[in-house]
Amino acid sequence: MHPRSVRARLTLWYTGLLTLTMLLLGGVAYGLLGYSLARDMDRALQGVAVVLAEQPSRGRLVPVPPDIDAIFRRFFGMAPWDHYVERRQPWSARPPQESPPGTERLPLSTQALNRAANGLATFETLTGLEPYPVRVLTYPVREAGRITSLIRVGMSLESVSVTRHRFLLVMAALLPLAVLLAGGGGWLLARRALRPVDRMTEAARRISAEHLDERVHTTGTGDELDRLAATLNAMLDRLDMAFRQIRQFSADASHELQTPLTILQGELEVALRAPRTPDDYRRVLTSALEESARIARLVDGLLLLSRADAGVLRLDCQPVDLAHLVTDVCEHLQVLAEARGVTLDCGPLTPITLQGDRQHLRRLLVNLVDNGIKYTPAGGRVMLGLHQDGARAVLRVSDTGIGLAPEERERVFQRFYRAPAAVSGGEEGSGLGLCIARSIAEAHGGSIQVESAEGHGSTFTVFLPL
Repeated sequence: MHPRSVRARLTLWYTGLLTLTMLLLGGVAYGLLGYSLARDMDRALQGVAVVLAEQPSRGRLVPVPPDIDAIFRRFFGMAPWDHYVERRQPWSARPPQESPPGTERLPLSTQALNRAANGLATFETLTGLEPYPVRVLTYPVREAGRITSLIRVGMSLESVSVTRHRFLLVMAALLPLAVLLAGGGGWLLARRALRPVDRMTEAARRISAEHLDERVHTTGTGDELDRLAATLNAMLDRLDMAFRQIRQFSADASHELQTPLTILQGELEVALRAPRTPDDYRRVLTSALEESARIARLVDGLLLLSRADAGVLRLDCQPVDLAHLVTDVCEHLQVLAEARGVTLDCGPLTPITLQGDRQHLRRLLVNLVDNGIKYTPAGGRVMLGLHQDGARAVLRVSDTGIGLAPEERERVFQRFYRAPAAVSGGEEGSGLGLCIARSIAEAHGGSIQVESAEGHGSTFTVFLPL
């Protein structure tokens, strides 16, 4: 058992706490035992004194009855040799002559004498009479309203000391055995309780980037370890999803970059194989410039998304007139809409100003409007609107295009995702536009919602806090 293991520490803590508890309980029990024995002795001494006080006196003599041993046996269960009995005149300094054999002279303290004068009994513990202290009761006897004699009964505390000593010996013998059993039991309990942790450790060792499909087994008890296993499984699910997204992202990015790079490389190679006319070189250079711009846009989009994911997308927040921005985007994309036979309507627009990054917000709108124009057949319409809803600005871009199936509504915001209808229609695109738009909206503290029906167009609504 490694001393730094949780099992060893739990065992040590359990054993230590149990030992401390036993010591505390033993100390309390020892104190209660001493208190109980002393109280029982005081009660027995008082019982003896009461019996002696009921014995009749003869004149001025105050004898001790000859059956004193029977009286002690009655209250103590035995007739010890080391008992003390006196019966004297209240203020006499001399002991009575009628004390039976075995009785001794007991010193009378001033406190006991003064209390007796007031009719009060006094318990005292005297030393020096024998090896053990003697517990003494001074009991005044009243007759006809006055104190006629003092009864003093004493008993050695040897039996009390012996009983307490035996209790200590029993505790000293049982404590090591109890600690040993507690340590063994604590180790077994810790081993059994931590067995699921060992299984989790083994499962975690088997899990790697290539084997993220494995999970930690749960017992179904719903205890803390089960909740830990469930938490680990949830974390593994997130890691598995993240790794899948990274692999998909790498594959999609490679594919998207490979196409323009291949075109660029092929055209340049063809141009260099033989002398060309100036017009041929111009055509090749124009095509290369277009592919370079396509690659630049793709890289710029990937860079923006990576910064947004890391939470470091920088925003140059300034007051932005959203109505003016929407009008500017409409004018900019009007030529593209006319070229595709799509009507681009702008309005109604509510004058709204908010703090934001104008360039990023313009990119958001351009992506949404360009997406609507691209997937709307000739003769269709794309509409932009702006209004205020409480403490939010609401931008709405609607189209009468091909629409989205229900299962595609959330996936359209994923990187490089393109709806099957868009792919089959031959439309160019990288599948980053909507993902970039949502990242920009979220960077401003807003959100994007989509409402769409397949074959009946789509509506993208952007909510931006004022």
